[in-house]
Formats: sequence, C-alpha cells, structure tokens
Amino acid sequence: MTESPAPMPGWHLTADVDDFLARAGDYLRAEPALHTVALSVTASLRERGPAVYGARGQLFGVLYGPDGRVSGTFLWTKPFRLSISPLDREQADALAVALHGRDVAGVFGVDAASAAFADAWQSRTGARVHRAVEQRLYRLGDLTPPHPAPEGRARVATEADRELLVRWRNAFAADAGTPGGASGSEEWADERISYGGVTLWETPDGVPASMAGVTREAAGAVRVAPVYTPMELRGRGYAGAVTAEVSRAARAAGASEVLLFTDLANRTSNGLYLRIGYRPVRDFAVHTFTAPENG
Repeated sequence: MTESPAPMPGWHLTADVDDFLARAGDYLRAEPALHTVALSVTASLRERGPAVYGARGQLFGVLYGPDGRVSGTFLWTKPFRLSISPLDREQADALAVALHGRDVAGVFGVDAASAAFADAWQSRTGARVHRAVEQRLYRLGDLTPPHPAPEGRARVATEADRELLVRWRNAFAADAGTPGGASGSEEWADERISYGGVTLWETPDGVPASMAGVTREAAGAVRVAPVYTPMELRGRGYAGAVTAEVSRAARAAGASEVLLFTDLANRTSNGLYLRIGYRPVRDFAVHTFTAPENG
C-alpha cells in the first residue's frame, strides 16, 4: 500500500468546513486556546451551517510547509473579518497573494500576525489600513466569584428568551462595531438556545439584567462570548456575576480551557475579569481595510 503524496507547499483554499478540519484539525486542536476562534466557529458551522452567523459565503485556508505539515490557517465567514492563525511575514504575504482580488474587510489574529497581514494586504492592494481594536485573550485560573454578588440569580436562557437574546445581540454588535452589524442574530439565538449557550442574570423580580454566552465545546475548550449588559443597568455588578456563573458552569461541565477576549481599551472589563480569576494568554489585534482613496 503506497502512502499518499505530501501536499504541495503553500495555501490550500476550500469552502468545505469538513475538508478544512480534515486537513487542519490536528493543528488547531494542538493549541486550543490559541485557535479558539477557529475551533468554535467551525464547530457551530458543522452543527448549524453558515446561516448561524448570517454569513454570505465562507472560505477556509490551510498553509502547508515544505515538509507537508500544516503551518498556518485562516477562516473567513463573509462579511466578517478574516481570522488567521499565527503567521510570519512571509506566510502573511503569501496569504495576501492567495486572496488578492477578494473583498477582505479586515483581519483578526495574534498581534504580530494581524499586523503582518495588514501590511501585506496594503502593499498588494493599496487598501487603507486601520488598527481598529486591540484585544487580550484570557484563560480562567482559580475562579473567584464577585463578593458580594448582586441581588438576583443566574439561569440558562430558553426559547422564551429568544426575542431578548436577538435584541441584546444586536445591541452588542452595535457597541462592538462588528462588520455586518447584527447579521445573523436570530440564527445565533437559535443556535445558542439549542445547547444552553447563554446564561442570564436576572433581578429578584425576574427581570433579565445581563447575559453571558459560551461557545460550543471544541478540543476541550469553550470561550465566554458575548457578555452584555444594557447601558442603564451597568455598574451594578451584573456582568461580573453572570460571567462568573457561566465560567463555573463551563468548568463543571468538563471544559479544560475556559477563555474570553477583552478589548484592551476597556479598563473596567479587563479589571473585572482579572478579579474573578482570568489570566492573560496572548494579545490580538483587529485591522480594518478600506478602499484606496483613488479606488
């Protein structure tokens, strides 16, 4: 029986999530924290299809090195930004070549890789680049719930909460400036409800005050996202309480890694997550692209 020939070096592109995971799954699962976005997004895509993100098409990439081994990946659910694994400048430039002519709105990845691809994209296309958001990935250490906790209790969202989840996810997307805005919020709510993926904190009189979502488990890891409290209810401890509860529940359900991202510009949320037991892993960045002025 002859062995299959090694893949040719370079980027292999596919629109098939199963093909992508067959090629890159072991690479992604080897470092689940670093690849949390790719793992959680593909888990949802396999379960619910691209409509779960309101996506208008999807594309994946696997980078093979000279030895035939996977050395990088990307995923892209349009119109959202490209999400890339750690890449060096040469690898990022090769990706810019592979995607040239496509309407890429931006890139998200570890700080150096995101900057490298942004530079390569600007060089290849003339696009204007903006370093839009700096984020930090945290992992849960020893959980320390807020004390005292705010009055009320946590509960898992159900079908009866669907309208609320859609509305709050729309508001979260608007606050975060997510490309595509609230695209896919109804599908997102249905998917999260299907596996108990949103926890609400409600006041003693039963009024929901905050929510914390959690992704599907993939390679033993889950990611807390999104965390949202309406503006008029902020500053009362609801976000910390619901984040601590969803984190506790994820760990109790067997997750070996409980992760979350924060916007480094938001000192309040970064301080909160540190207080309840999250510890920094790696810094990430979002770069956005717009057409050149003469384009």
